[in-house]
Amino acid sequence: MNLIVSPAPHAHSGDSVRKNMLNVIIALCPALIVATIAFGMGAIITTAISVASCVLFEWLITKFLLKQKSHICDLSAVLTGLLLAFNLPSNLPWWIVVIGALVAIGVGKMSFGGLGQNPFNPALVGRVFLLISFPVQMTTWPRPMQGFMALDAETGATPLAAMKQAIKESNADLLSNLPTLWESFSGMIGGSLGEVSALALLIGGIYLLCTKTITWHIPVSILCTVTVFAALFAAFAGLPVATFVGTTLCAGGMMLGAIYMATDYVTSPMTHWGQIIYGIGIGLIVMIIRCWGAYPEGMSFAILIMNAVTPLLNMYIHPKRFGEQKK
Repeated sequence: MNLIVSPAPHAHSGDSVRKNMLNVIIALCPALIVATIAFGMGAIITTAISVASCVLFEWLITKFLLKQKSHICDLSAVLTGLLLAFNLPSNLPWWIVVIGALVAIGVGKMSFGGLGQNPFNPALVGRVFLLISFPVQMTTWPRPMQGFMALDAETGATPLAAMKQAIKESNADLLSNLPTLWESFSGMIGGSLGEVSALALLIGGIYLLCTKTITWHIPVSILCTVTVFAALFAAFAGLPVATFVGTTLCAGGMMLGAIYMATDYVTSPMTHWGQIIYGIGIGLIVMIIRCWGAYPEGMSFAILIMNAVTPLLNMYIHPKRFGEQKK
């Protein structure tokens, strides 16, 4: 009898890779709708180019370089393209989006052997590469609600940039120019496509929890760690605690990263305790970068750093073997 062991992610109870990927895509639809309302045609174009490029590059690499059967029908490339688009501004030139998709699929995923063998989240690999290579284009944010066809929209600073300036100058008055918490929560702020609406992302997150596509351990541990850290930092820095904590949670890639990026099956720990430690690590790193680092945002870097720690967590925090007795 031959035993065939396939790489992660391993699904059971009638689940499949395609079904789980489809659930995440469905969960991202509310945020995509809000992004389209906020940024208009630019959101649709960026998303379409990103998804199409990721699917095309995976098919080309699988067929002509790896000489293997294509697995694009499992929707993993579609999800990578969607998540990559959610980490990009809607006014990003199309050719930069294509480069990001090539790096995400070619370097972040297929160079390690494809689905289940990549140590880092492919979409974040593409996003960080673009951020380092094209910092001006990647940090030029269009203002929301400038019309559906406003492809060359007026740009402006994000709430995290204003918070960074307030921290740097220890000036609480600078926070008075921030959007209200409701504006940040509902989606009327500038930023990447997936940063506009915490509410839409939470709706999708609830869907993922209800379908058991993800568990609560990683998102809750990240958000709780960030809340405690932000509250303590604001109190010691003399900044308004409620405003600082609310904006920290709702602005930037916090919700997108905590719910959709950090919970990636392949690059996150297998056990619940490992996932909690992993989430705490992400929360601490992202707040250290936001408060003292050079970037106003740090979610992508935090997740990639903890992706590298995942093998250690899996090595030292693992479930008890079936039938094993306590020593």
